This record gives sequence, C-alpha cells and structure tokens, in this order.
Amino acid sequence: MKRLRSDFSHLFFVFGFFMLFSNVCSDLVISKLDRQIDVSSQIVRFTTSLKVENNGAAAVSKVLLPYHENQAKNLAFLSVKITEGKGKTKTSSDRLPVDVIHPEGMPPALTWYAVSLPKELGKGGSLTLEVKAVFTHLLTPFPEKITQADAQLVAFQDGAHYLSPYTVKIQSLTVKLPEPKVESYTRLENTKFSGSEIKYGPYENIPPFSHPTIVVHFVSNKPFSVAQELVREIEISHWGNVQVTENYNLVHAGAELTGEFSRLDYQARPHVRGASALRSLVARLPPRAHSIYYRDEIGNISTSNVWSDSAKTLLEIEPRYPMFGGWRTAFTIGYGLPLQDFLFKSQGKRFLDITFGCPMNDIVIETLSVKVVLPEGSNDISVVAPFPVKETRETKLSHLDIAGRPVIVLEKTNVVPEHSQNFQVYYRFSSFSLLREPLMLVFGFFLFFVACIAYVHADFTISKSSPSYIAKLQWDEVQTAIQQFQNIMNRVLVIHDKLEASLRDLSRTGDVQACKASRKAADGFLKELSKELKPLLSFLQSSPQALQIMPKVEELVIKENDLQEKLMLKHSMVVDSYEKKSGGRDIDNRVAAVQQKITLLRQEVDDLLEVIDEI
Repeated sequence: MKRLRSDFSHLFFVFGFFMLFSNVCSDLVISKLDRQIDVSSQIVRFTTSLKVENNGAAAVSKVLLPYHENQAKNLAFLSVKITEGKGKTKTSSDRLPVDVIHPEGMPPALTWYAVSLPKELGKGGSLTLEVKAVFTHLLTPFPEKITQADAQLVAFQDGAHYLSPYTVKIQSLTVKLPEPKVESYTRLENTKFSGSEIKYGPYENIPPFSHPTIVVHFVSNKPFSVAQELVREIEISHWGNVQVTENYNLVHAGAELTGEFSRLDYQARPHVRGASALRSLVARLPPRAHSIYYRDEIGNISTSNVWSDSAKTLLEIEPRYPMFGGWRTAFTIGYGLPLQDFLFKSQGKRFLDITFGCPMNDIVIETLSVKVVLPEGSNDISVVAPFPVKETRETKLSHLDIAGRPVIVLEKTNVVPEHSQNFQVYYRFSSFSLLREPLMLVFGFFLFFVACIAYVHADFTISKSSPSYIAKLQWDEVQTAIQQFQNIMNRVLVIHDKLEASLRDLSRTGDVQACKASRKAADGFLKELSKELKPLLSFLQSSPQALQIMPKVEELVIKENDLQEKLMLKHSMVVDSYEKKSGGRDIDNRVAAVQQKITLLRQEVDDLLEVIDEI
C-alpha cells in the first residue's frame, strides 16, 4: 500500500507553488460540491456537482478543472453540463465546450481543462455544473497475482478533497464499491462506511489545491475486460443492407492467475474457483439485427445465444474457455442491419447515422478503429463525430469494383461505453451508380454469349493449301489406316484362337471331321483378311507420314505369317496323328517343338501390337 500512496504524495510538494497562483482564481468560489466515485467496475466514473459563485467584480467566462497527470493520461471521457433544479425537476443543458489549456508558469504535475460558459458569469452570479469524468486503468490489482481460489482485490486512490484552484465552502465525497467487502480504507474526519459505500465529509472551507490522499483496498471480482484492439467494419450496400463486422483482441487485465488451473474445480464451483474469471459477454445490438455469427480462427463458436424484441437485440457469447487474469482471446462477431434504419437523406446528400463505440458494456478499448466502407462512386465525403477522432482514408477492392470503394477510417484510443454515441458520415452517390454492377453483369453475360455464338459460327481451320494442313490430313489418313490394320490383325489373332480351340475340342471328342471343317473355315477367313490387308500396306509404304511406324508394321506382318504357318503345321500334325490313331503322349511329343515356336511368336506379335498402338 505504501507504493500506491506514493503516486499522489508529490502533490503536496507542488501545492505550495500552486497557492502562489490561487489569487488568479480568487474571484470564483465553489459554495457547494458533491462528488461521487463509482468503482464498481474497472471503469471508474466520477460525477461531481459543483455550485460556482462569482464573488469578484469582473465577469467570468471560463471555469478551470485541474486533474493530476496520473488521472489525466487515463481520462477517457469528460462531460460538463449546466444543471438546474433537483430530483425529477432537474434539467441539463447541452455539453459545454472543454479545452485543454497550459497556464504559464505551471509545473506539469496537473493537466488543466477550461470549461467555456455559454454566457459570462457576472458579479454575484452563480450556476451549477455537473462534471462527469470517466477513467480507465485507475484500479490496481493488489496483489498482482492470485490463485484460482482467491478473490480479486484492487486498490483505488484519490483525494478526499476535490482538487480545485478555487475555495470550496462545503463538500462531500461518496465512494461506491462493487460489494461490501473492504480490506482497508483511509479513515479521516467524518468518515463513514455503510453497506457498499464509503462517505467522506462534509468538509467546510477547503482552501484551493487541498488534496489529502485516500486509499481504498477492496474486493472486486468483476473481470477487467480490455480490448487491446477492436476493428469495426461497417459496409454499406444500397441494395438494402449494412454489414457490420467486429474483430476483437481481448485480454483479462485483472490480477494474473498463478498456479495451475483446474477445470474440475471450476465446473463444480465456478463462483468460488473462478470468481473473477470472464465467463461471458453481452452485446446490445440494434433491434432488427440479423444474420448474426460468432467465430474465431478455428471456426464457428456455438456457445452463443440471441434474444430480440422491438427495442434491442441481445447477443450473449461465451469464449471457448473461462478467461482468468492475463489470459487472451481473439474472436469476430458479425451481423447485418436494415439499410433504411441507418441511412438517410439530407440536402441532396446521403448520410449514415450509427453508433461509434463497442456494443458491449464494461469493456475498455485501448485502440478502436471504425472503418466505414461506402459504395463505389461515393464522393464529397464528410464526417461528423461527437468527440475528436483521427480520420484517414483508404480504398477497398471488392467484387465487380473498378476503382475501389472509399473507406473512412476513424481511430480513437481509450474508448469506454460513454463513447457509444452516434456519428454521421455524409456523402453523395448517384442513383445511376446503383445500376453499375447489374449493368456490368448483364453486359458481361451478353458478351459471353456473343463470343460463344461467334465461336460456333467462325471457321478457324488452317488454309487447305498450306503444307501444315496437308500434313495434318496425311497424318489423319495414316492414323485411320493404322487403326484398320490393327483391327485386321486382331481379327486374325481371333481366328488363330479358334483354331487352337478346335484342336482342344478334337482331343476331347475325337471328331476329326469337325476339326477339318474349322480349319477350312479359318483358311477362308484368313484369305479374305489378307486381301483387305494388302491395300493398307501399300498405302502405308507410299505415305511419308508412316515412315516412323512402317518398320514395326512390316515386322508384325512377318511375325504373324510365321505364326500362321506354324499354327497350320501344328493343326495338320495333330489331325494326321488322330487319323493314325496315335496316342496323346505321342501327339504332344510331335508338336512340342512347334508349340514352343508358336508361343514365342504369339508373344512377339502381341508386343508389336502394343508398340504400334502407343505410336
């Protein structure tokens, strides 16, 4: 706790210096100040009501609000309004302009904000200001590391008195805690702890820059969900849809988990063995959101639920695993919105009116990028935002685009739910541009069909008198002749197989006359095939395109003639032996040598046929 107090201790060193400049602000006095600090979540919200009186002679147009540098660097949102009345009759003005100023001679320990009043506050005049300030990273996990069974403890420090350059006649402070469990807190005069609130004051006649430090050490098991980067892409389609895609890079910035994680203990008692773990997130989407999805790098995540009514659509998502302190995850949610709910026309221009921030509450976004993708052809683009943002331009190429779609990129750091306000993107878009893509599709299909018709009716053949065309015709004729030659040779081999089959039938039945009849029929077929083969061989021998294949053809003819001769010899020898009543073993011995040559020649003929077929 000593380290925590040291952040504000050096303020007392500079307060004496500030007192020298307090006479500049002596005309204004804060007659009553009521301050509330809500630390029930990681986002700390200060609500301060201060009644300002002008006791000087000159009119005042600005009110100064100083913040310590440790708070100023984490200030996410600041709003100042003038209020009148109390309770139900309380009314508020529009937000007043607030600017950062740098008073001369002031050390850099404080950051000064100047609130510009709508009209000068004259002598004796008074008004009530309501200042709402939202801070991030003000709560410090203490201890910084805890086990799965431990509760998360955090520390908060600030001043019991409101840091102001003006005298405060009476003031009070209320610190709202998430639950009535406090390890320790600073006790000052008029300090009261009741329920989940710690009250300091009232204190009277507080001089300028009085800032006694208080530290509260308490239990806060709400997860510290921090999106280190969030990219929201809002793509407008004038065909009736606004597509929103949000890419989250999330981390639990609370007390880091030390030791082992037990899934069994967590499942049995999740509110004890994982009290500070992030179990789910709820996104409040517009009422008519549709086509909602939730996925990560692995794919779709099914642990999500959607509820919708006429006022809103709630999307509850659960990470793939409970997130403890220091753990990270990345995921994407997307949804579609009706165009007519968010796109409007004004003074000849169209404008998109949609929220800027994150749809999930209690998430701190370190870097938020909102990309608005406009239709191709949009021009005269302007942006109206309720707070300062960094604006850049990009171009995105999508389907049927020519020059690309203009992209407006709005960037902001340290974003909180208070930034979920509507912003507007104005642009001009011609109605004719809406028909560009359909016309491109129609024209594209038209050209495609015209090309098909032209292709079917066009003659792309080479000139019939050219050498290449003549060579192609000659080669086609050679291929046809080779195919016919192969068919004749295959028919010859079929006849050979039938002769072999007749010999097998002879050995089984002993019918010599049937075998001779098969031989006679085979001779007739072979003679006819030989007649068909002669003109083909003559053509191949005369064609220059057949020079490469002709040697194999001639070799095949020779081998087939030898095979035919040996097969006929075998047939005559077997028939003659049967007529002489020779025994089966004697017949086999007589034809053994011939049969060996027949087998070898048949193999060579088959090989040559395969070679010719490959050529």
